[in-house]
Amino acid sequence: MEIAVRESGRICIINLEGRLDLASGTALKEKVKEMFDKNKNSIHLNLEKVEFINSSGLGSLVSLMKEARIRKGRLTLSNLASYVQEIFEITQLSHIFELFPTEEEALNSYDSVSVS
Repeated sequence: MEIAVRESGRICIINLEGRLDLASGTALKEKVKEMFDKNKNSIHLNLEKVEFINSSGLGSLVSLMKEARIRKGRLTLSNLASYVQEIFEITQLSHIFELFPTEEEALNSYDSVSVS
């Protein structure tokens, strides 16, 4: 999995490409922890190029969501492929995560929500 990080104002945007499984999920958690440790608590994950996700990958995302909430931050996801979107719906994680059709919509949502 490729993990590319960039910043847009106070939001860290992470583009993921490849398979989100146990190994890549662990790498993603480490990368996001680095952001949290720098007091960057607004994290957006663009999943446009994620071609596969399994239960370990989902577990990593749930772990990140929990950590974001503990830190009073925010985690958003966008650009889910139909296969990945279906996994979120089947597992009902679509009710837990803030999912957006596009990265632009996700980033714009930060303007209307106060995050410390």
